[in-house]
Amino acid sequence: MPASNSRRLTRRTFLAGLAAVGVAAACGPGSQAAPPRSRSSGGSALGPLRARQAKLVDRLGREVRLTGVNWFGLETPNFAPHGLWSRAWQEMLDQVVGAGFNSLRLPFSNQLFDAGSVPNSMDLTKNPDLKGLSGLELLDRVLAGAAARGLRVVLDRHRPSADAQSELWYTDRVSEARWIDDWVMLAHRYRGQPAVVGADLHNEPHGPASWGDGNAKTDWRLAAERAGNAILAANPDWLIVVEGIERQGSDSYWWGGNLAGARSAPVRLSDPEKLVYSAHDYGPQVYPQPWFQASDFPRNLAAVWERHWGYLAAERIAPVLVGEFGGRSVGSDPEGTWQRRLVAFLKERGLGYEYWAWNPDSGDTGGVLLDDWKTVDAAKLGLLQSYQWPRPGAGSAELEVSADAA
Repeated sequence: MPASNSRRLTRRTFLAGLAAVGVAAACGPGSQAAPPRSRSSGGSALGPLRARQAKLVDRLGREVRLTGVNWFGLETPNFAPHGLWSRAWQEMLDQVVGAGFNSLRLPFSNQLFDAGSVPNSMDLTKNPDLKGLSGLELLDRVLAGAAARGLRVVLDRHRPSADAQSELWYTDRVSEARWIDDWVMLAHRYRGQPAVVGADLHNEPHGPASWGDGNAKTDWRLAAERAGNAILAANPDWLIVVEGIERQGSDSYWWGGNLAGARSAPVRLSDPEKLVYSAHDYGPQVYPQPWFQASDFPRNLAAVWERHWGYLAAERIAPVLVGEFGGRSVGSDPEGTWQRRLVAFLKERGLGYEYWAWNPDSGDTGGVLLDDWKTVDAAKLGLLQSYQWPRPGAGSAELEVSADAA
């Protein structure tokens, strides 16, 4: 069983216990009116990004690296970011900023947008402003808060339905047309929202997902082009984030992590400067991949990463964002060694990342926060603070933030 599947099963096991939390649930869904634009100083410093020489740059041509965290929950049956049963959402965002991160990857499901998908398991004494909001309106609120704090956001279609993620971008319940239509709706809705910089089209294609074989039912590269170009027609400012697949020929890798096929069959967008490739990478505690058992571990890791996704940036084909990586240990054991080597590789290559996860309730990786949802894992945060890029207005875009400065 691939590691990513066990990771998702662990999360669902956690969700089964949420009914016992005993906190107030939000009331019914509200209207679907477009959200207000951010007028904050943080929002004014944000804005669209594009690719130049396999790097991301802002409207003034200054390099930007996304060095952030995943805050999941909107994609689950809670239809809300997790942890709001313990604390206020604004306080959570303030802590993300205080920890030195400059961005968020926010997973969601298409089911979030259904009328019956009511945000729940929130303590409304701590989050009174969320009472009665629909899932989409709750997302509006979080994005406005991110903009006010100078946080950039990548929206991640993590699951078609809230119960589980899928191998392909469509299922018997959520068609390709629904997938694209929902992305176009979001692209229109957030065209005036400066925090949102990109669309991660589908989380972790795997199983039958193929790349470049022309099969309309399985070729993820072609599907990404269809969705990506539809989004750009609605909102030309967004980055289109395209993950890899699991298997290219006989080469099996992490779900969403295998981008080897992009060399000979690149994604073709109406605006090539909006393309970002994204890989997911995990350690031996998630799944004992063969490279962790090799006699030259951990010296072999850089070559593994280079072959599957690192080459895209090294050869100036396109930027690469590692949209997920994470693990419980950052010590001297194999898991910790892998994490430390990967952070060093990303820093050396100047690649962005969104760490999995801010949440502590990812069963096989844990998070930056500990189980009380307030205390940070000092060792884990220290590792990530060794490679962070400033938020807009928080420092020079040419300087990395060290652990001491963060």
